Amino acid sequence: MVITKIYQPDQVDQAADELKKGELIAFPTETVYGLGADATNEQAVKRVYLAKGRPSDNPLIVTVSSVKMVEKYAIEISPAAHKLIKHFWPGPLTLIFKIKPESLPKAVTGGLKTAAFRMPANTVTRKLIELAGVPIVGPSANSSGKPSPTTAAHVFHDLEGRIAGIVDDGSTKVGVESTIIDLSTKVPTVLRPGAVTAEELENFLQEPVISDHHQVGAQEVPKAPGMKYKHYAPDAQVLMVKEALWPAALQWAAEQSEKIGVMAPTTVIKTGLPANCLPYDLGETIQTASHRLFAGLRNFDDQQKVNWILTAAYPETGLGTAYMNRLRKSSGNVFFTKNNPGN
Repeated sequence: MVITKIYQPDQVDQAADELKKGELIAFPTETVYGLGADATNEQAVKRVYLAKGRPSDNPLIVTVSSVKMVEKYAIEISPAAHKLIKHFWPGPLTLIFKIKPESLPKAVTGGLKTAAFRMPANTVTRKLIELAGVPIVGPSANSSGKPSPTTAAHVFHDLEGRIAGIVDDGSTKVGVESTIIDLSTKVPTVLRPGAVTAEELENFLQEPVISDHHQVGAQEVPKAPGMKYKHYAPDAQVLMVKEALWPAALQWAAEQSEKIGVMAPTTVIKTGLPANCLPYDLGETIQTASHRLFAGLRNFDDQQKVNWILTAAYPETGLGTAYMNRLRKSSGNVFFTKNNPGN
């Protein structure tokens, strides 16, 4: 069994040395913690799939420390792409480009002629990549399908003994993964919503941007993570609760003979919950709710074991689109209803 070491930010050079040896290192970003391996080392990348239990046809994001790294692999970076890079990088935006033939291993691309690139805002991770001298793959550092990790402790819980180390830079700030926009198509297409919204991208580019949130078919290779397989799901059944249905949802919870997890806005928590309800405060805004979503789901997965989690639904606009994208997947798209709770 591998001993998983915790590296502090001032020990990032040691973590980079491990990456150079083909080892796996989890790293912090402003969104969630990622699981890094040398993106040019196919055997190291394959070990990422094994460590996570991730399907091998699910492509990986290539995490970089400079635009120069992207230029080494991308066939062309269009004027629109350069504009996005200048404004949004480093930050929570991932860009998909057509890449030079065989410039990256099939284990990274899923066999596609494209790859997704991101430059995170976290300076520690950019230093890690710079010291390693190569781009690194960066899927979320969790067991595949489970809620994404927003602290080093979450990573350690899922991957202890399976990876060489974790660079601990505290809790992440955004809490949901980056927006992914496909620039290999005629019309820019958002394949995964995040903190950078489709409306924001459209206004910035001054051209149409498609929002494509579909799940791909069984025989189709996804161009981005999160489009094919179950994601973000705790062991418990999550029930999404619309604002107007909180009284009915809490009444239903009170009638149960077991503990019920409640992830709700501060206003709901303050109204007082039934004695058998375990509260997790999502704060007062969609920003705090998005930041706390995965940590809350993990709380009821790892610490306070329950079979049901009532979780606040939000309007699907702005950041709410990204929040609900993750929540719909973690719940299997199940809403609480008065007549048929859990259906």
